[in-house]
Amino acid sequence: MDFSSINLPLAVLLPLVGAGLTVSAAHFHRVASAWLAGLVTLLALLALLPSLVAVFAGETLIQSWAWLPAMGLDLAFRLDGLGALFALMILVIGLLVILYARYYLSSKDSMGRFFAYLLLFMGSMLGVVLSENLLQLMVFWEMTSLSSFLLISYWTHRSDARQGARMALAVTGGGGLALLAGILLLGQMAGSYNLSDVLLAGDQIRAHSWYLPTLVLIALGVFTKSAQFPFHFWLPNAMAAPTPVSAYLHSATMVKAGIFLLARFFPVLSGTPEWSWLIGSVGMLTLLIGAYTALFQHDLKGLLAYSTISHLGLITLLFGLGTELAAVAALFHIINHATFKASLFMVAGIIDHETGSRDMRRINGLLKYMPHTAVLAMIASAAMAGVPLLNGFLSKEMFFDQAVVASNTSMWAWVIPALATLAGVFSVAYSLRFIHDVFFNGEPINLPKTPHEPPRFMRIPVDVLVVLCLAVGMLPMFTVAPLLTVAVQGTLQAPPPEYSLAVWHGLNVPLLMSVIALLGGVAVYVVRQPLFTLYEERVKGQQLRHVYDWMLENLQAFARFVTQWFDRGSLQDVLFWVLGFTLLAGLAGFLSSTAPLLGGRELLPLDGVSLAVGSTLILASLLSVVLHRERLVALVVLGAVGLVVSLAFVKFSAPDLALTQLSVEIVTVVLLMLALYFLPQYTPRISSVWRKWRDGLLAGALGLGAALLALAVMTRDTATPLADYFLANSVPGGGGKNVVNVILVDFRGFDTLGEIAVLALAGLGIFALLQQIKLYVPTEDSGGRAWSAEANPFILQMFSRILFPLMLMVAVYVFLRGHNLPGGGFIAGLIAALAIVLQNLANGIAWTAQRLRFDMHQWLAGGLLVAAGTGLVAMALGYPFLTSAFTHVHWPLVGDFELASAMFFDTGVFLVVVGATVMILVELGKLSRVGASIPKEGA
Repeated sequence: MDFSSINLPLAVLLPLVGAGLTVSAAHFHRVASAWLAGLVTLLALLALLPSLVAVFAGETLIQSWAWLPAMGLDLAFRLDGLGALFALMILVIGLLVILYARYYLSSKDSMGRFFAYLLLFMGSMLGVVLSENLLQLMVFWEMTSLSSFLLISYWTHRSDARQGARMALAVTGGGGLALLAGILLLGQMAGSYNLSDVLLAGDQIRAHSWYLPTLVLIALGVFTKSAQFPFHFWLPNAMAAPTPVSAYLHSATMVKAGIFLLARFFPVLSGTPEWSWLIGSVGMLTLLIGAYTALFQHDLKGLLAYSTISHLGLITLLFGLGTELAAVAALFHIINHATFKASLFMVAGIIDHETGSRDMRRINGLLKYMPHTAVLAMIASAAMAGVPLLNGFLSKEMFFDQAVVASNTSMWAWVIPALATLAGVFSVAYSLRFIHDVFFNGEPINLPKTPHEPPRFMRIPVDVLVVLCLAVGMLPMFTVAPLLTVAVQGTLQAPPPEYSLAVWHGLNVPLLMSVIALLGGVAVYVVRQPLFTLYEERVKGQQLRHVYDWMLENLQAFARFVTQWFDRGSLQDVLFWVLGFTLLAGLAGFLSSTAPLLGGRELLPLDGVSLAVGSTLILASLLSVVLHRERLVALVVLGAVGLVVSLAFVKFSAPDLALTQLSVEIVTVVLLMLALYFLPQYTPRISSVWRKWRDGLLAGALGLGAALLALAVMTRDTATPLADYFLANSVPGGGGKNVVNVILVDFRGFDTLGEIAVLALAGLGIFALLQQIKLYVPTEDSGGRAWSAEANPFILQMFSRILFPLMLMVAVYVFLRGHNLPGGGFIAGLIAALAIVLQNLANGIAWTAQRLRFDMHQWLAGGLLVAAGTGLVAMALGYPFLTSAFTHVHWPLVGDFELASAMFFDTGVFLVVVGATVMILVELGKLSRVGASIPKEGA
C-alpha cells in the first residue's frame, strides 16, 4: 500500500499510540518518556510532510475508508490549507512544549503520565483539524475535552487544579452537546456528513429553516471551547495546570479548536445578518472584557489568561465581520497569537520555576537577574501589544482596517473602530505592565528562591518563538505568506482575495488607531493605581464564576431532591418507578393506536408437549417468586426456568440459542453459588402486605401488557422480513450456513464488537470491585450443620482433571463448526471458561495458576485487538469496517475446506468471553479463600 494514501490517519494515530508507550518508557528512565514523546511528535510531523507539499501546491487531499455507510459515517481525513495551518501549529508548538516541559517538571512529577496526557491531547486535536467526516470530528472534539481535563488536573493534590479541570470539562462538555446537535442538523440540511459535501451546500444551508438553530448550536460549541463571553470564566481557572499545559492548550491549540470551527464553517454559515450579529457581538464583548480584566491581574498567568480571552475575541470578531479580508486577518492573527502567547506562557513558567512566585507585586526587577529571559519577554510582550516591526503589529493593523471597513456599512460608523481602539489601549497597558512590573519596578520582594536564568534548553523553545515574532514582523512575505495563502484558500474554498502583508501602508486610519492605542495604553498604565482601586472596589471577583457556582449548587440540590424522592435506599422502590413509567408508556401506545389489537396471521397449533413445557415454565417462574426467601431453592428453580427456555429454543429450531442459553445458565448458576456462599440462606420477611399487593398488581399488568404486545407483533406479517434477507444472503454474503453466527460476526459484527467491549469493561469493573475485599464466611449453615472442611474434594479433583481436556476439545470443536453449524466463539468461550473455572473450584486457585499461567487481562486486551483488527484490515484493503471475506481451498486428504476472515473476529469474541468469565469467577473464588481464614467470632 502507498504510504501517501494513509499518512493522514497515521499522523493522528501516532500520538494516540505514543501516549501509551510513554507511560511504559517512564519505567526505564524518567526522561525516556520525554524523548519518546518528542520522537512521536517528530514522526507525526514527518508523516504529514509529503501531503503538505501537495497542499502548498494548491491541492486538497482526502483519504477515506467506509465505516458505516448506511449512517453516513466514514473514517475520513482531509488536509487542505486550513488543516495544514492548524496541524503545523499543533505539532511544531507541541514539539517545543515537550522540550520545555522536560526541564520544567520536577523530580516529583510523573513525566510518563504528563506526556501520555499531552500526546493524547495532541492526537485528539489533530483528529479535529484533519477530519473529513463531521461525526468523526465530534468524536475527536470530545476527546480533546477529556484529555484537557486530565492535563488541567495533572497536579491532583491541588484543589484548584481539580476544580479548574471540572469546570473546564463541564463548560466545554455542555458546549460539545450543543455542537453535536448542530452538526446533526447541518448534516441533515446538507444531505451528508462529509465536509466536502457540506462546504458545497452553503447556499442551501443558509436558505434552510433550520439555519438559525444550527448556527446557535454550533456557536455554543465554539464559544464554550474558545472561552468566549459568557463562558470565558473557565479559562483563568484552568491556569492551575502546569505552565507547559497552559502554553500548549490555552494559547495554541485547545482554545483555538472553536476558532478552527468558525474558519471551517465560514463559507457555509457566514454571509447572513444572524452570523454577523451573533458571532461579531460576542467577539467584541469578549475582546473588551478580556483586555480590560487582564490589566488588573496580579498573577502572571492570570494576566496572560485574560489576554488570551481578549485575543480570541478579536479573532472571533474578525470572522463575525463576515468579509473575506476579515477572514484573512483572523487567520493571520491566529498564527501570530500562537507564537507570542506560547512564548509568554513559557516565560511565565520560567519565572515561576526560577523564583517560586508568579505574583507581579513581588517579582520585580528581574532584568539584572534574568537578562536573557527579560529580552525574550519584552519582544513577545511588544508583539502582543502590536508594536511595529513585530508580527502582532501586522495582524492588528489588518484588524483595525477591517473594523473601519465594517463601520462604513452602519449608521454608527464610529462605534466599531472606537471599541477596537479601546481594546488596543488596554492591550498595550497590560503588555506594558508585564514588562515593567516584572523586569523593572525596583527589587524582588520576599521571593522563595533567588532568581536566576533557567537551563539553556528550557530557553530554546522561547528563543525559537520570539525569533518567529521578529521574522514575521519584519519579513512577512518571506516567512508566513505561503502558509497564510493556502490557509485562506482552504478556509474560503476559493482563491484568496487581494491583500498585502507590507510593513508600511502609508498614513491611514488604521495607523492612526495604532498610534492612539500605543499612546493611550501608556497613559492608562501611568494612571493605573486609581484604576486598580476602582476595580477592586466595584468588581469583586469573577461574577460569572459565581453564577456558575450558584447554578452548580442548585443543580446538585435538585439532583439530591429527585434522588431522595425516587430512591429511598430500596431497590423495590426504584423498580416500581421504572416499571410503572414503562407501563404508562406502553398503555399510552396501546390507547393511541386505532388498529385492531390482533392481526390476521394464523397461530401455530398447540400440542401437548408445548403445553406441558409452557406450564412447567409458568410453574417454575411462580415458584421462584413464592420461594424467593429460600435462596438456594430459588436458585434451583431459576435454573429450571433457564432449562425450559433452552428447550423452547430447541422446539423452534434455534439450536444456537439453546446452546448459548445452556452455557449461560451454567455460568450463572456457578456465579450465584459463589455469591450465595457469602450470604444467609434465607431472606427475612421485610415487605408489608400492601406492598406485596402493589408489586403484584404492577407485575401482573406488565406481564399482561408484554403478552398483548407479543401477540400483536406475532399475529402480523412484516412488510420486509429481515429473516428472509439473512437466510438468502448468509451463504453468498457471509460464506456460512449457520445464519445466527453469520449475523453475529458479519452482518451485525459492529454490534458484537460493542457487546464484547462492554463485557470486557464489566469484567474489569467487577475485578476492580473485588480487590482487597475480605468477607466473613460462616462455618455452618442456619440449621447448625457444619460446612465441609474439605475445600477440594478428591473425587472432584480427579474428575475435573479428566474433564478438562475433554471440555477444551469440545470448545475447539464448537468454535470451528460455528460458521456452518450450531456453535461459535461465544459458546466455545463459555465452555472453555467453565473448564478453567472447574479446575479452580476442584483443585484450588493456586494449583490451577501454577499450571495454567494465563493473565486474563491479556486475554481481554488480545480479544478486543483481534476483533477490532479484523475490521481495520478490511478498511486497509479498501472495504467497509468489519467486511468479512471467505474462500474455499482444497487440502490433501481433508478435501474442500472453507477459510473465512470472520474466524479471526470470532477468535476475539472467544478470548473476551473466556477472559471476562474466568476473571469474575476466579475473583469470587478468591474471596472464599480469604474469608475462610476469618474466625467465626469476628462476624
